[in-house]
Amino acid sequence: MTDKKHAIISILQQNARISDTELGEVLGITAEEAAEEIRKLEEEGIIKGYSVIIDEELYDKSLVYATIELKVTPQRDCGFDDIAKTIMMYDEVESVTLMSGSYDLAVEVKGTNLKDIALFVSERLATMDGVLSTATHFILKKYKEKGIFIDKEEPDERGLG
Repeated sequence: MTDKKHAIISILQQNARISDTELGEVLGITAEEAAEEIRKLEEEGIIKGYSVIIDEELYDKSLVYATIELKVTPQRDCGFDDIAKTIMMYDEVESVTLMSGSYDLAVEVKGTNLKDIALFVSERLATMDGVLSTATHFILKKYKEKGIFIDKEEPDERGLG
């Protein structure tokens, strides 16, 4: 991947709403060239979509998030892919990630309360063929997400070294 593509992706990760004109100015290219580069990244499947990072505390205090660790038995000819694809289809699931270490899949879910998530784990995930064990970790507070500080205050850098 070219340096220009890396620069575009880095800028869009910080501000996906930047205009083609502003992006072009930062990169030293025209707005049309910037738009074309973004179109190519989307067409190539490098850019999958755009999202909004929100402060859940301000937006909806009733939502509950959790990370669920799953130990699973890999399936012949497909490894972990089939079980991951099945899990991805549930509305509660925000993301599914294959991990190295003591568990195989990390599943991030959201629900309207702790019981919703507990029922999702016990009735849907734990009962799936191939799932050996689960461990649920409720998210209490997010401080930073995708490089964006969630708290209003910037961190105090005086203690950093």
